[in-house]
Amino acid sequence: MSPSKWDARIRAVTQHVEAARSLLYLRPYSVLSIRSDAAGWVLDEEARALHGIASRLGLRSGINLGLSSLARQCSHFTSQFVLQDPRHFSTRQRISIDYFHGDPSGDAGFAENYAGLKRYGSAITRLRVSHSRMRQLALEAGIDVAKIHRIPIGVDVARFPLRSVAARAAARKRLELPESAVVLGSFQKDGVGWGDGLEPKLIKGPDVFLRVVSALKEAVPELWVLLTGPSRGFIREGLSNAGIPFRHFMTADYSEISACYHALDAYLITARDEGGPKALLEAMASGVPMITTRVGQAIDLARNGENAWVAESENVDGLLAGAIQALNDSDLRARLVASARQTAEANSHEAQLSLWKELFRGYVES
Repeated sequence: MSPSKWDARIRAVTQHVEAARSLLYLRPYSVLSIRSDAAGWVLDEEARALHGIASRLGLRSGINLGLSSLARQCSHFTSQFVLQDPRHFSTRQRISIDYFHGDPSGDAGFAENYAGLKRYGSAITRLRVSHSRMRQLALEAGIDVAKIHRIPIGVDVARFPLRSVAARAAARKRLELPESAVVLGSFQKDGVGWGDGLEPKLIKGPDVFLRVVSALKEAVPELWVLLTGPSRGFIREGLSNAGIPFRHFMTADYSEISACYHALDAYLITARDEGGPKALLEAMASGVPMITTRVGQAIDLARNGENAWVAESENVDGLLAGAIQALNDSDLRARLVASARQTAEANSHEAQLSLWKELFRGYVES
């Protein structure tokens, strides 16, 4: 590295350190550091959304500010796995955490998170849950009800507009999808780790997804699947083995996801356990028919036959029947899509401002 580049890097690091150090001398608890995993996927997107919400509420915030444990300021963690690291709770900071999903009875990692929730509950200032099932788990863990705030994983409806005929054609052309194809969407990460994803993350239901689309192909011969997200190797391999054509579009960043919805005829969620998923409201906002298991915030937001087609987890026949009806019954589809858009608008970032204002009250000083 040239001397000039070294100098530039040293200056940048010095400026960052000085900025973090200055936070020690600001009014106590007047700065919020929103902690993301910097993986370039959904938690980063959630951090950006929360930063925007905090700014709109007149609060001073930033993403991954690197607060010292000695700083009497605030940190919000977008990953619940912080509950496995005791270092984050030996601090003068006020702590808030997104606690979205994870049945502690069915997964060792989620059980460890739940144990951490019980252990550090008194050190947590706020706990945000995205749906009623997690709220109940938090209460059972002994978390003070006043600390728990149910705020669904919202959607920016301006970034996810209703699809139009022109937008659909443009998206199909860009993604090299046949105009005549019936395209089903799956935009998530459902493989273990950040590699190829050949080992399935079963709580996301990729095995159920493959069973549903394999059966659906019998009723819809020109069925295609559009994938986004990292670690999709298990799904890709399964689709190839079933003879179902697909595109896997690796987005440069999450902002490209909105255009992908415009290429779809329906979206399918087959998860066993979820916090959102974000796709629930994104697809609803975009006017894409939603077929989902009763998981995550779909428990509270998705109403079968009103704004979505809903089945219990692992109910392949129920999901298949929903998908066939969504694709074939144009009148019902139109009614459900219109209602789903209203659901998305009711859970937009704009509509959630009052909920966030209440969460921040007594936590981040304005």
